[in-house]
Amino acid sequence: MKGIIEQFGGSWNGYTWIDQTTYLETATRDALDRMLFIEAERMGGCLYDPEDCEAERTIIMSELQGGENDPDQLLDQEVTAAAFKAHPYRHPTIGWLTDLQSMTRDDLYGYYRRYYVPNNATLVIVGDVDTEDAIRRADAAFGAIPPGQLPVRPRLVEPDQLGERRVTIRKEGTTAYFKAAFHAPAVTDADFFPMLVLDAVLSGAKGMNIWSSFRTPPPQRSARLYRALVEGGLASAVNGALLPTQHPFLYVISATVKEGASLADVEAATRRELDDLRQRGIDEEELAKAKSQLRARLVFENDSVTNIAHQIGYFQTLASVDLYHELPARVAGVTAEQVAEVAQRYLRPSGQTLGWFEPAADGEGAP
Repeated sequence: MKGIIEQFGGSWNGYTWIDQTTYLETATRDALDRMLFIEAERMGGCLYDPEDCEAERTIIMSELQGGENDPDQLLDQEVTAAAFKAHPYRHPTIGWLTDLQSMTRDDLYGYYRRYYVPNNATLVIVGDVDTEDAIRRADAAFGAIPPGQLPVRPRLVEPDQLGERRVTIRKEGTTAYFKAAFHAPAVTDADFFPMLVLDAVLSGAKGMNIWSSFRTPPPQRSARLYRALVEGGLASAVNGALLPTQHPFLYVISATVKEGASLADVEAATRRELDDLRQRGIDEEELAKAKSQLRARLVFENDSVTNIAHQIGYFQTLASVDLYHELPARVAGVTAEQVAEVAQRYLRPSGQTLGWFEPAADGEGAP
């Protein structure tokens, strides 16, 4: 695949996250048949040679262990697992080490045959193409692949969290990290867009494209948590993450503790800002600025055919392509009262899961 795409001056990539797997190819218009061929072969013609599976197992295990050596990533994984009791979102996308050690080639191939079927996929073509011609070409590439039995989707509803949960990791390191996670609405929930504006007020607007938006730092000079933690000398960085998901997931606040400050001080300052927002809401100036920043992010994340294709496919998989087209209007319709209401509903101390990563001296931390 690499050689085929690069022959046409193109690029390719892919990723898996909690709701979907996405493959992306971008190349010149005359490469369309080749790109369709690649994806049709990926869907219907993979062999999963045992030797290839073992080689890939080693690579993924190395990647997983590398993530465990990243304190921020490790803490995020453990906080997510603690925040969920029932829903599969508690599992990291890459899996647990024991999963990778015990998985067989037949397990992989069975998963592939169950999920990689036309009626469980969304094909998106964006570019200078004729629509009817592109559909004919897609039908020629995929038409012979038989549909499969659609996999059963999880219907689990996470029970309400009745009290604060905590995760503390003591491990060798040089920097302390803090996280506060709160259960958050699904992208189709009426509360999602007020929560998106709430996050913009707290930590800066991020947009809605999980493929590209989070690579660009958000505007934070006026964000409440940035002023309280970074300008307040407690953290070297702070961020919030509210991601569009099919089922209710998490809103996570993350901070890198500044040398000389303490985790307790960062936690207390964060809680003060959240309590202030819950008690007093936001003013119209904050609302207008947050909505303006979000509108700009929505424009920027449609700055290429790759990003447009990603967003169409992503939202069609999670909800519908109609929601993708409605994003600017949904943001524009948010009111200050709605932001205050979701702050009250979701930022409760009894519903938070707190994570501390405390650097330990050599030999003092977890094995």
